[in-house]
Amino acid sequence: MKPIVILQHEAGVSAGHFASWLDARSLPHRLVGIHLGEPMPSSAEPYAGVCSLGGNMSANDPLPWIDEELALMRDAVARDVPIIGHCLGGQLLAKALGAAVHRNPCKEMGWLPVDVVDPALVEEWLGSTATGELFHWHGDAFELPQGARRLLSSPLAPNQAYVVERGNAEHLGMQFHIEMTPELVTAWARDPGAAEEVEAERALTGGPGVQSPGEMCRDAERRSEAMRTLAWRLYDRWARGLRR
Repeated sequence: MKPIVILQHEAGVSAGHFASWLDARSLPHRLVGIHLGEPMPSSAEPYAGVCSLGGNMSANDPLPWIDEELALMRDAVARDVPIIGHCLGGQLLAKALGAAVHRNPCKEMGWLPVDVVDPALVEEWLGSTATGELFHWHGDAFELPQGARRLLSSPLAPNQAYVVERGNAEHLGMQFHIEMTPELVTAWARDPGAAEEVEAERALTGGPGVQSPGEMCRDAERRSEAMRTLAWRLYDRWARGLRR
């Protein structure tokens, strides 16, 4: 089987549960460290699937690799190579498919609930409609690409997850970070800039979508394990379309 390529944009924003799922399923994969200056693949042809991770930058930032990643995603779509996007990755996928990415009215940071929009579709992709809390950390949001089906929503960012069919492949974009492990949650929350970002957001908007770093870390092991169960179900469903 061809490998799945993982695009990492920032040092501390790693594949988390996605990586452990790949190992558990014995799926070959290749990590490309965009943050390390490694070159963006020029084609999706060598890959079974494309995974795009998160990052602190915006999909609209004038970074040279962003246009390269958008081109790779469009190539993957043309070749029926399925894409899965986590947060920034979901925004880049939406943009590659012609949808807008813009600043959300407020940030979402921490453990926040999501709402089921399409119960049948959520049941198919998550194996349950009991989604609970998912981990969020974003200031931008995406519109839905043409023909996309929305799975999940939240009061502060209506488009939380979508599935879109193009040709013979299904692509999945998410606004939240379902890949987060307890170690990643703790590292992000304890970063010196996290508390400053939370306080700045509270001063600007009142902070309806942000939690304190302490609340993010509270019971992170149990919360992450519950999310891992959903993540693996989601990844298993996405994997049905991998090119062999």
